[in-house]
Amino acid sequence: MSTAQLEQVIALIDKANNQDPNIVLVDTVEWPKERLYSQHMSEMLSRFKPDASDLMQIAVRGQHIQRWQSLRSDYPEGKQGYHQWRTNLYTFHAEQVAELMQQVGYQEDAIEQVKNAVGKKSIKRNPDSQLLEDIAGLVFIEHYMLAFANKHPEYSEEKWIGIILKTWKKMSDDAHQFVLDGEITLPVPLQSLIVKAIS
Repeated sequence: MSTAQLEQVIALIDKANNQDPNIVLVDTVEWPKERLYSQHMSEMLSRFKPDASDLMQIAVRGQHIQRWQSLRSDYPEGKQGYHQWRTNLYTFHAEQVAELMQQVGYQEDAIEQVKNAVGKKSIKRNPDSQLLEDIAGLVFIEHYMLAFANKHPEYSEEKWIGIILKTWKKMSDDAHQFVLDGEITLPVPLQSLIVKAIS
């Protein structure tokens, strides 16, 4: 593995995510939605685990690659449809990243390692999958939880505590400590609710 390979595959992931037709505005700058998400993921990884391997940098950057191509609305309503969509998404993302890694000459064992992480294989037993889950949880809390809350004003405090705890339970003790140590910015309107949920 080389620095050149890492830079090439990151550039290919970014190129793929730049095609996202969904645009978000951040401080007057327009971003393709999944390109911005991948940027948040990489930035959080550099804060949470600055010595992360090249392979985890790839996995984290590619976690949502071209997510807009698989819509929730393409699947049946209800929990079963939701889980089917999520499971298929994991496989889709893993295969997309694997294909880009092949293009730049990564070995099969390295590709398989990233596929397992992006595909969320054996979370709690596979440290790579757990690290990716930690980063996704931290990014959700810091960057996306408030927007999600604003979309669901009908949710009760009890339901919100359940959502926060569901995210919390997916994260490792190290990620919990990272939050408790004030290493991420909690959305101000939700601070008291988050503190209440995790205490």
